[in-house]
Amino acid sequence: MLEWYPVLKIIHVGSVCLSLGLFMLRGGWMLADSPRLQQRWVKILPHVVDTTLLASAIGLVLMLRQYPFVQGWLTAKVLALVVYIVLGSIGLKYGCSKPVRMGACIAALAVFGYIVSVALTHDPLGFMTFCRN
Repeated sequence: MLEWYPVLKIIHVGSVCLSLGLFMLRGGWMLADSPRLQQRWVKILPHVVDTTLLASAIGLVLMLRQYPFVQGWLTAKVLALVVYIVLGSIGLKYGCSKPVRMGACIAALAVFGYIVSVALTHDPLGFMTFCRN
């Protein structure tokens, strides 16, 4: 089964990149009050990409036998993912004003960066790992 690891990792990382790109695109359109946000593909494609991302993550977890709430760095990623989803929802849809939405989008991007840094370092501190003595 490990022979599928490189393929699954490429799918996962590719989905991460697509998810980020779509989030940034939709955030820009939200700030510009673009009618493009109402297009059918804009409402469907992010869900397809994020489902692929989640499925590949679950596949990697099972394949590598590294589980959230057992491995600290995976626990940090899962908890940060929940924060990212909440902030992203506020930023793209539920924020009561444009400044609130923009702030939530910026915060979501910061959390996204943290998640990537945790994935790269395999440490719950992520990019802050480099600040340790």
